[in-house]
Amino acid sequence: MRALLQRVTCASVAIDENITGSIGLGLVIFIGISQEDTQADSHYIVDKTTNLRIFSGDDGKFQGSALNTKAELLVISQFTLYGDTRKGRRPSFTNAAGPEIAKSLFEHTLQLFKETDLRVETGRFQANMEVSIVNDGPVTIMLDSTDRQRSRGN
Repeated sequence: MRALLQRVTCASVAIDENITGSIGLGLVIFIGISQEDTQADSHYIVDKTTNLRIFSGDDGKFQGSALNTKAELLVISQFTLYGDTRKGRRPSFTNAAGPEIAKSLFEHTLQLFKETDLRVETGRFQANMEVSIVNDGPVTIMLDSTDRQRSRGN
């Protein structure tokens, strides 16, 4: 599972020009799900996302996490995070999970985010969405659940 985190001052998602979710200071979290992902990957991504210290303290250094700053979260499904561009000119998405599996795992991940008691908004799975973001910093971090299996020396 991959999560692309963007720290924002505000963000919203619209479907057919109707806003379905909006947040203030917090994180936009794009979630990509692969064929190999399980609920363990969801738990890793949610824990890492909500505890990662990427909010600036008074000294400008990254000190606060989403949890201790009470950040708001806008969680968006995005299968294109598994786009493979190594061959040819068109991305291949063969590593992305199919819609049935991805939807179930995305909903599980969304529920885990909601269980943190942070404010959580979302778009709609498989919809064509317009996401508006005011990136703060800018701060953009990529998480990959397979990283938990790698040693820090690599």
